[in-house]
Amino acid sequence: MLPNDRRPPPVPASALADTLMERLPEAYGAAADPVRARDMAAYMKDVAPFLGIPTPLRRELSKTVTKDTPKPSETDCAALALRCWLLPEREYHYFAVDYLRRHVARCSSGLLPVARHLIVTVPWWDTVDLLAAYTVGPLVAADPRLASVMDEWIEDENLWLARTALLHQLRFKTATDSGRLFDHCRRRAGHPEFFLRKAIGWALREYAKTDPDAVRAFVEAERATLSPLSVREALKNL
Repeated sequence: MLPNDRRPPPVPASALADTLMERLPEAYGAAADPVRARDMAAYMKDVAPFLGIPTPLRRELSKTVTKDTPKPSETDCAALALRCWLLPEREYHYFAVDYLRRHVARCSSGLLPVARHLIVTVPWWDTVDLLAAYTVGPLVAADPRLASVMDEWIEDENLWLARTALLHQLRFKTATDSGRLFDHCRRRAGHPEFFLRKAIGWALREYAKTDPDAVRAFVEAERATLSPLSVREALKNL
């Protein structure tokens, strides 16, 4: 399957994913809080239902789910993530995002179609931003050939793929491809969507910690096309 294939990836067989998916609903389901769930869903604009598990407790429960399990292969990671995304409650998606973040170094470019599916399925900033910085970013860093896929995503009609392209270098610091970062920001500078304007500012602000002069120069050169929000966010710490 090509990295930018739009078909849903098939769920591979995985004994480890079988084990985790036996434990996960039991552990999370026992901690569900319907009252808190309504508040959490409302805060996330009802993008998905919630079980109502606060983050600290969810992370403790996740440790019990993964306890005494082996390190996963890429196939295990893909199977676990795709199966979590088949469950409606958002906490299961968070479990998958955290699991990929922890084990992305064990994965190759072959995981990118899975990441793409997660990004465009039940999308909102709470999962997309973490997938961008902690799954897609490391995959691109490990295989620079995937940078060309980011060049495709920045132009995609799906705003969450474009946002991912803008944010995937958030943690690159001195390894940032500044030319690509600035090019991506320039391509989406005039877009009216809040989540893209905010992402441009965030990406620039983060890179400004590494090269503030380059960010200042870019903002000044593109001030006529960048939105006030993007400019404000980019220069916030300068």
